[in-house]
Amino acid sequence: MNRRETLIARVIAGYRAAYGADPEQLFAAPGRVNLIGEHVDYNDGFVLPCAIDRETIIALGEGDGAQFEAVALDMGAQARDSFALDAPIARIEGEWQNHLRGVVHFVQAGGYGVRPARIAVAGDVPIGAGLSSSASLGVAAALAVSAHSGLGLNPAQLARIAQAAENDFVGCACGIMDQMASAASVAGAALLLDCRTLATRAVPIHPDLAITVIDSGIRRHLTQSAFNQRRAECEAAAAHYGVAALRDCDPAQLEAGRGGLDPVLFARARHVVSEIGRVAPFAAALTGGDTAMIARLLGEGHCSLAEDFAVSLPALDRLAGLVQAALGTAGGVRLTGAGFGGCLVAVSQAAALPALDEVVARYNADAVQPARIEGFRPAGGAARIGL
Repeated sequence: MNRRETLIARVIAGYRAAYGADPEQLFAAPGRVNLIGEHVDYNDGFVLPCAIDRETIIALGEGDGAQFEAVALDMGAQARDSFALDAPIARIEGEWQNHLRGVVHFVQAGGYGVRPARIAVAGDVPIGAGLSSSASLGVAAALAVSAHSGLGLNPAQLARIAQAAENDFVGCACGIMDQMASAASVAGAALLLDCRTLATRAVPIHPDLAITVIDSGIRRHLTQSAFNQRRAECEAAAAHYGVAALRDCDPAQLEAGRGGLDPVLFARARHVVSEIGRVAPFAAALTGGDTAMIARLLGEGHCSLAEDFAVSLPALDRLAGLVQAALGTAGGVRLTGAGFGGCLVAVSQAAALPALDEVVARYNADAVQPARIEGFRPAGGAARIGL
C-alpha cells in the first residue's frame, strides 16, 4: 500500500475498533509548507503557500442522539471526546479536542444545524514541525461536519471556521493562510492568497524545481511561544502608523513615520512590509524557474525572520547557512512556519537535491537535534475521498 492507502486503512480500523461499525464517509485535508510570505497573513498581506501530500483523514458515521463523538488515533489509546450538540460547547483541557469542539461551535454559530456524528481522526502531517497539522485537522473537521450535515460550505467558509476554532478555542492567534492553503490549494501549484479578500490564484511551479522540507527536529507549541506576542506587536505598529493593517504601509511610509515608534515594533513592521514585497517576485521566479532570484528572496526572507522578527534559533540559522552555501544560485532556503523551531523549506533545481542530503548529514554529525530531509509534492485542497 502507498502512504495514503496505509493512512486510510488505519483510520477505518480505528473507527471500527472505537465504534464497532464501519464508517460511512472519509474526508481529507492536507498540511502545507509556506514558500514565502511568513507572519504576514494576520497583517492582511499576500502569501504563497503550497499544500503538501501529507494529510489528516477523518472517518465519519452517523451518531446517536444529539452527541458528537471523536477518537484521535494519533494521541494514545484513551484519546476520546464526546459533547452534546444541543447545549453550549465548552473548551476543555486538550488541544485536539478544542479544534473539533471549536469547529462544531462555529458552524452552529453561523446558523447551521449539525447532525450527530461519530468520527475517527488520523494523520501523517508531522506535529509541531511548522507544516500546519492543526490547520489540516481543523479544515478536515469542518469539511466533514459540512458534508455530513448537508451544508455545502465553500473552501473559504471552511477555512474561516477552522481559523476561528484555532483562535478562540485553542488559543493561537493565527491568521488565515494555513487554513486556506489546506482548503483551497490546487494540485501541482502554489497558492497565491490575498489574506484580506481571500482571493486566490494557482501559481504553476516550474517542472525543473523541487520543494524540500528540512525538519530541524526542534518542536514548538505556538500557544506557549511568542507567536501571540508577535501578532500584538504588529497590531501596535499598525496603530502607530494609523492603518488597518501593516499591509497598508509601504517601505517609504514605514521609514517616514517611524518617529516615536519603539525600535522593536519598527523591526517587526519592517519584516512584514519587506516580506509582502517579496511575494510577487518570488511567484514569478517560481513559475519561471529563476533559481538565482529564488535564492536571493528566500535568503532575504530568512534574515528578516531571524533579525527583525526574531523567530529563528541559532541551530536553524546554522542549518540554513549550510544549505544555502551548498546550493549557491541553484536554489534558496529559509525558515518556514511560525518559527521557534520547526522546518526550513528549500526550493531548488531538482539536480541539486544530492547536495541537500550531504549538508543534512554533515549538520547531523554534531547536532543536538538531528534534522531530517523530505521532499513533498504540491497537493490539492480538502476533499471527500472514496471508501
